[in-house]
Amino acid sequence: MKVVRVRAGKDRSLLRRHPWVFEGSIAGGRADSGETVRVEASDGRFLAWAAYSPQSSIRLRAWSFDEKERIDAAFFARRIEAAIAMRARLAVASDGVRLVHGEADGLPGLVVDRYGDTLVAQFLAAGVERWKPAIADALLANSGATRLYERSDTSARNREGLPAATGWLRGVDADAAPSTELEIREHGWRFAVDIAHGHKTGFYLDQRDNRRLFADLVRHFGVERVLNCYCYSGGFSVAALAGGARQVLAIDSSAPALARAEANVAGNGFGATCHETACADVNEQLRALLQTSRRFDAIVLDPPKLAPTVAHAERAARAYKDINRLALMLLAPGGLLLTFSCSGGIDADLFHKIVAGAGIDAGVDGFIHARLAAAPDHPMTIEFPEGEYLKGLAIVRR
Repeated sequence: MKVVRVRAGKDRSLLRRHPWVFEGSIAGGRADSGETVRVEASDGRFLAWAAYSPQSSIRLRAWSFDEKERIDAAFFARRIEAAIAMRARLAVASDGVRLVHGEADGLPGLVVDRYGDTLVAQFLAAGVERWKPAIADALLANSGATRLYERSDTSARNREGLPAATGWLRGVDADAAPSTELEIREHGWRFAVDIAHGHKTGFYLDQRDNRRLFADLVRHFGVERVLNCYCYSGGFSVAALAGGARQVLAIDSSAPALARAEANVAGNGFGATCHETACADVNEQLRALLQTSRRFDAIVLDPPKLAPTVAHAERAARAYKDINRLALMLLAPGGLLLTFSCSGGIDADLFHKIVAGAGIDAGVDGFIHARLAAAPDHPMTIEFPEGEYLKGLAIVRR
């Protein structure tokens, strides 16, 4: 077993059982990509077993802090079994479920979503890439699913020095590959999912509970006019119409996403006349709407990741502030704003301050009805606060 030693004073994060060690904290030792190494303090004390990533700024990702534990196929089977068992206890109101959520489940770099009988996995770090065959076998054995599709095509792979990889991994005959177009049910609603070309693994499962909440709030506040920004495949549009909204304007810069949103609206029994779409840049469209008399009873802002790391936070903060300022100005008095950030470089406290600044610039105040987060099958652990990537606020304009 190869040994990697960390610099004096740089062992504190591992002693707190945080799974990451950055390049600058390494004193010596190296290994092949994804290879498991013994991590030691400067005085030779054992700290962790970890996967080595020679091209990543996150040089080590810890598998275990137990010196007696062996990192083998049985280890991954146990971790996967535990992750799936936890989701079974949640009684998720959908057949689309996050089964493995990376570091939170003790499997750094691995994301697995279930859509009915199909699993979709992302192998985003060198360690899980090295153990891919064993992980794939364990996923099918423990989940009861019959097939597994890989969507390892994100920028995280580039930072690990890994090429993009997509396609069926298990359970499919190469000569008779099934369609990658699936359908799931969520809170009784129907959504089409494209696991090959959709965002992430095909759908934003993390917003499941927030969609349900939005439908309830639309009904409770008697919302009629809704603006759904960065609408993607129309999840919040369906929720708004299910809650009783009479008219939704959905904006996205992707024409294919808007087509899917329209299909999802129709698939849930709502007529095309109640769902208007605009293929446009959201910021520009918000500015154009301000030049009209059109105002909205509820607005959803769910932009893509603008700050993947803290280094991008300042620039992203300006972008978040601007769209929230515009949205607050378009919101009718007594209206509802659901605003989100999925940027890891923007924590919940900073996001609150950004939205507060937007309100000041817009001359608008509001009550915070609720603080929002990812659905519980996307857990954040005590030892890994960076797992709180999705944060949001439900605000009622005064």
